[in-house]
Amino acid sequence: MQIPIFTVDAFTHRPFSGNPAAVCLLENDLDEGLHQKIATEMNLSETAFIRKLHPGDDFTKSSCFGLRWFTPANEVPLCGHATLASAAVLFHVQKNTNSVLTFVTLSGELKARQMKDHIVLDLPLYTTYPQVLQEVEELIKAAVGDMVVQDLRYSPDTKKLLVRLSDTYERSVLEELKVSAQHFLSAEKTGKVKGLILTLKGNSSGKGHDFYSRYFAPWYGVLEDPVTGSAHAVLSSYWSEQLGKKEMLAFQCSCRGGELKISVRGDGRVDIAGQTAVVLKGNLTF
Repeated sequence: MQIPIFTVDAFTHRPFSGNPAAVCLLENDLDEGLHQKIATEMNLSETAFIRKLHPGDDFTKSSCFGLRWFTPANEVPLCGHATLASAAVLFHVQKNTNSVLTFVTLSGELKARQMKDHIVLDLPLYTTYPQVLQEVEELIKAAVGDMVVQDLRYSPDTKKLLVRLSDTYERSVLEELKVSAQHFLSAEKTGKVKGLILTLKGNSSGKGHDFYSRYFAPWYGVLEDPVTGSAHAVLSSYWSEQLGKKEMLAFQCSCRGGELKISVRGDGRVDIAGQTAVVLKGNLTF
């Protein structure tokens, strides 16, 4: 059996930066257990599987596809960067002729459209609520030690904890912070946190970034994710409210780094735009 497979660096225009995802094009149904085996074999933070929904569908002409995402450990309900990567394979490699693609996923229908040299994802916007420090104090200490935390929020829909560091810190402090995400597993006692976002207000005067972040998900086998669309579905609602802005530019300060253009809409959704670089094309053979 042969399955076309691609590696795409998402939220960047430069190869070997941004967030890499593997993308598989499924001409036919794949045995359920093989999805996880392939994702574990690829060993990237996400492997995406694009499948045809109807007989006669075509990767070049059809506009609606099924989409699933797997980490090396398990299936996840939403992944922004692997959705961006999937749209890039269809638009740029398969030369799909539609202006908008729709993906049927565990998080409902997600749309992707081309806008100049970016691909725009239409994602759900997730609200955050104030989180009591005492409940997650050990986890915060494991993440940032004695650094000053300015705000603490929780997103129940995504099980993500948002930790805003003091505005007195510079971007370099967040970038250079040594984080042992493996320790989060024993420090998180509530059972309700499955992802931890560290974030910092940016210097948005002129063309700067409105906010910075890093994202850790050891609960899903991902110690640190380079650039995370789903985390920005949470960050967008928080920073839009804090800054009083609908249009924002964000940067995720992992080693690889990536930039996201954000547009908070009035319908409970958010448009997140990024660039991509296809770095590998091949076939899985088994």
